[in-house]
Amino acid sequence: MTQISILGCGWLGLPLAKQLIAKGNRINGSTTTDSKLSILQNTGINAFLVSIEEDQISETIIPFLDKSDVLIIDIPPKLRAENQDSEKKVFVEKIKNLIPFIEKAGVKKVLFVSSTSVYGNENSTITEETNPNPDTESGKQLLLAEAVLQNNPNFETTILRFGGLIGEDRQPVKFLSGKENLANPDAPVNLIHQKDCIGIIEEIITLAKWNEVFNAAAPFHPTREEYYTQKAIDLNLALPKFSSEKSNSRKTISSKKIETLLNYSFKLENY
Repeated sequence: MTQISILGCGWLGLPLAKQLIAKGNRINGSTTTDSKLSILQNTGINAFLVSIEEDQISETIIPFLDKSDVLIIDIPPKLRAENQDSEKKVFVEKIKNLIPFIEKAGVKKVLFVSSTSVYGNENSTITEETNPNPDTESGKQLLLAEAVLQNNPNFETTILRFGGLIGEDRQPVKFLSGKENLANPDAPVNLIHQKDCIGIIEEIITLAKWNEVFNAAAPFHPTREEYYTQKAIDLNLALPKFSSEKSNSRKTISSKKIETLLNYSFKLENY
């Protein structure tokens, strides 16, 4: 039985916690919302109200991390476009603020949930060997936060870079339905289902694949126009209409490393 702390029990963290509990693990889970504590507790999670800022952190971080073998960090930068100048590096400072508590608690394994946005708008097939070149503030902060964790010698960090997140309750076509002149009709999609996110994290922990970087996107890449048109049809939604202008980006995320090193098979039927 492994004790795991999940920092951020939201869209991914909560169902991940449920799955890990079902496999016999003890889970500490955090939320920033008081009303969600009972939701976490009702699923068997040892729940904590934890707030991390660039200049302070809740005292609850100490019992949240206590005796944990693994820490999963699943908190997004959450940058607001209109305030990005004032928020630059705020996320990185939050991660830096967390480091001494990880060290003091003696946590030896950290899994950081990142994003393929660290690669920017490339025009090629992306592997873990590709040099990151983020073109958004969120991507830049994620890359800096990755480095802060990876460079710490007191624990081993695995970076997991997810593509676009989808799930039964999260399908982007619902926001594209009926819209016109949508950009990048021929750009490949790089998506990953919530169930695959959870399955991959489980395998990393089970197989103890630490000090690694993994890209995670399903190994099928129809164009945006093909994929979202078909999804609109499947869900009986108004079809999105795409621009006739070709895209400059052919960024295709390869997950070969996950398929080989973790021997993981993606659940294509869920997409």
